[in-house]
Amino acid sequence: MLSMGCGDACPVYPGKRYLDWNLPDPAGLPVNQVRLIREDIDRRVRALLGELAPAPA
Repeated sequence: MLSMGCGDACPVYPGKRYLDWNLPDPAGLPVNQVRLIREDIDRRVRALLGELAPAPA
């Protein structure tokens, strides 16, 4: 399970892996800062995909 800021409010399922990505809230930020947050999320998702489904050798 991946969360982005829900903290203790998220449900907990035994035996599952949890990641909490602490990201800034983009509300009210200038577009250039929102783009940086978007790019950070993209990098994290790609890295996670690489962990979950590594490229075939």
